[in-house]
This record gives sequence, C-alpha cells and structure tokens, in this order.
Amino acid sequence: MEDQNNLDELRQQIDELDKKLIELLSARARVVVNVGKHKRGTDTPIYAPHRERAVLERVLAENKGPLSNKTIEAIYRELMSGSFQIEQPLKIAHLAPSGSFSHIAAIRHFGSSVECIGVPTIERVFREVASGHCSYGLVPYENSTSGSITDTLDAFQEHDITIYAEALIDIQHCLLCNGTTKEITRIASKPQVISQCRKWLTAMFSNVEVIETASSAQAVKLAKEDPHTAAIGSELAAHTYGVEIAIENVQDRPDNITRFLILAKESALPSTDDKSTIMFTTKHKPGALVDVLAAFRDNGINLSHIDKRPSGRTNWDYTFYIDADAHRDTAGLQSAVKRASTFCKSIKILGSYPKAGQVL
Repeated sequence: MEDQNNLDELRQQIDELDKKLIELLSARARVVVNVGKHKRGTDTPIYAPHRERAVLERVLAENKGPLSNKTIEAIYRELMSGSFQIEQPLKIAHLAPSGSFSHIAAIRHFGSSVECIGVPTIERVFREVASGHCSYGLVPYENSTSGSITDTLDAFQEHDITIYAEALIDIQHCLLCNGTTKEITRIASKPQVISQCRKWLTAMFSNVEVIETASSAQAVKLAKEDPHTAAIGSELAAHTYGVEIAIENVQDRPDNITRFLILAKESALPSTDDKSTIMFTTKHKPGALVDVLAAFRDNGINLSHIDKRPSGRTNWDYTFYIDADAHRDTAGLQSAVKRASTFCKSIKILGSYPKAGQVL
C-alpha cells in the first residue's frame, strides 16, 4: 500500500509539472505571435537556420539530464515547428510518397506542424521551390553507405536554388511483409536502399529475387498486395500502408546515415559553425583541378567532401562539387573562390549554411 501511495504522489508531481509546462509553452507561443507580427512586411524569413542553430546550442548546453540531448532536440524541433504554424504555415517539398525516407527526414527536421508535399522526382523538388509553390525543399545528398545521390547533383546544374541548411538522418531499414519470411519469393525496394542492404540480403535471402522500384514506399505497397512479396522500407511506411515488420535493422551498417539538404530561394546568415557547397567546372589545362583545390588549401579552408558528375553539355566535361568548412562571407573563402576561379570555366557557391548537429 505504501508503494502505491508513493507512486500516486510521484504521478501527482508529474501532473503539476505538466500544468506548469503548458503554461510556459503557452507563454512562449504568445511571444512567437509577437515575433510573427514584427516579421510581417519585412524580408525576414520564417525559418532561419542560424537562429535554429543558436536555439538548439543554447538549450542543449543547459541540459543536465536525465533526458538525452537527442530527446531535447526533438522536443525543441517540434516547438519550432509549432512556431512556424503560428507565424506562417510552411510547405516542404520532398520526394514522394508518404512513408519514404525523404518524408521521414522532412518530419524529423521541420517537425509535424509543417505541410509535407510529396513530389515524384528530386528534380521536381527543385522546381517546387524555384516556382515558390513550396517554402522549402528537402533532398537527399549523400549516404554513408552508398555515396552521393546523382539526381540531386544533376539538378543543381539545371536550377538556380540555394542550399539553406542540412540534416543528418539515421536511416533504419526494415523487412516488411504480410506473410511469413519462409514464404517470401521476392524482395523489393529502390536501388539505393538495396545497395545499403546488399550483404544482409545475400546472407539471409540469397535465393530470393530482388526487384527495384521507384521508391521504398512503392515497394511497401507491393508487399501489402502480395504475401509472397517483401519490401525493405521504413517503420513509418509499414504503419502507413498496413504491412507488418518482419525484421528490424536490416541495413549492412548500423550507422547508416543520409545527409539531406534543405533548399530555398534565400541565403542563410552565418552561424557559429558553417560550411559552403561549391560547384565548378575546370578549364582544360594540366593540373587545373589540383590548382583549384590548392586555392582552398592555401587560404586555410578545409574541404570535407568532393564529387563529380558529367556536365551534361559536353562529352568528357565534368562538374565538381566540394564542401568547404567556412561561410561565403568569410575573407578566407572569398579569397579562395577568387583564386580558384582563374582555373575554372565556371564556379558557383550553391549555398552557405550551418553544419548539422546531431543525427536525427
């Protein structure tokens, strides 16, 4: 009986704290309303990555536990999402359909109060932002297992869009089916997902047909219709389409992370820790690429990523993409880009933005 009394007392304390939390959240929301009034009629964006970064850094520094930093960040992302809804509802374009990993990334980064708009292709995400139909877009850029997303790289050559922020998303794949695993005759998913689970598939289902689909969510739809078909997809897709989770965490690497870029028409202000993504095509001269990279080295700028794609205009002409650990407003990066441009046919800073913090 004494244990029950102690438990009741603790629950009462939680109820009282919940009441205080609601009062504080409501007070915070009233301040947000006033912020929205000040922003109206100005060019101040509703979503500002540098401000988001500052808020998260401050609250995480105050966190003494027992809740983890990941939990605190998730709570505050939802708070900021609710603030967007109060100030001005946001539409976020992402690769469809519902339940896709791009959809999951949009929810984890922007929270559940924004309107997520699924579109059929990555290139369409760019167009939705460029046309102003959506406030922002979210596209996959690179995966820690399977590498760069070529559709995203190519779209930067066709659209004048700014990289506004980035997000690191923990990707956990599940085997989904409505039959038993012994009855599975084929497994479906999108090519990138299959490549991230290749070793697991070979070890567990070496004699099962593997088929490629346009998206992981489309594969889940196939699994819903046929008990002999399984899909590799997300937990959200399983719940969305009514398919059972047979096996969790089937990716080859436990730390399977995809880096997503947030696209906008405006530029992000500097934060405490930024990077810039730069696209360039070198002149056809010996050592031109080395000279471009040396321009950043000589100005003390670290390069954390490099990739290339065919330019799409001239055979054997390549466009390079690099990430530089500095904001475009810093003197060092400006000097590096100016020097590098002498070895390039074209060079463009696609955006400067805060580095992602924790993996979401």
